[in-house]
Amino acid sequence: IAAVAILLKQELLLVIIGGVFVAETLSVIIQVISFKTTGKRVFKMSPLHHHYELCGWSEWRVVVTFWSVGFLLAVLGIYIGVWM
Repeated sequence: IAAVAILLKQELLLVIIGGVFVAETLSVIIQVISFKTTGKRVFKMSPLHHHYELCGWSEWRVVVTFWSVGFLLAVLGIYIGVWM
């Protein structure tokens, strides 16, 4: 998928469509940098889905929310790629 995005010069769409994975990865990077520089954590736990679980969300709610956001980002990416 990444190779196709690069060949079509649509790299930004890959970031949009994979937004949930990007957010999960960024949450880990932010947590590590924050803890190493300030000694404080931004999230209760990283990756991001564990933070939501520790905030009291059920695993089912986290999964459905991430699926929904992923679906919406995929639709947005397809819309941008096809019609823009």
